[in-house]
Amino acid sequence: MNLTELRRLTIRKQLRIRCQLPNGMECVIDEHGIAQVPGLKTVPDFNLQQSIESVERFRIEPLSGDKPRDARREELAKLVASVAPGAAAAADHDE
Repeated sequence: MNLTELRRLTIRKQLRIRCQLPNGMECVIDEHGIAQVPGLKTVPDFNLQQSIESVERFRIEPLSGDKPRDARREELAKLVASVAPGAAAAADHDE
C-alpha cells in the first residue's frame, strides 16, 4: 500500500486519513487526495512515500458523518484493494 493508493482511496470513498509519521509529524490525506504535513515549515528532509510505508496505524475520518475510526495497516490495505483499478470489474465477473 503506497501513498498513491491512499490518495485514490480518499477521493473515491470521500475520506480523510491521518497518521503519525516515524519522525513524529502528522500526515493528513484529504478527500481531494492531497497529502499534507501540517507541522512542516520548510522543505522536508524525508520522503513522504517512504514514511507512509512504515506507518502501522491510521485514523479514517469519513466525510459522510460516520464516526471516525482507527485502522491497522492490514485493514486499510483491504480497503485500498477494494477501490483498486479493475477491482469493481473483477467483483462483477461471474464464472
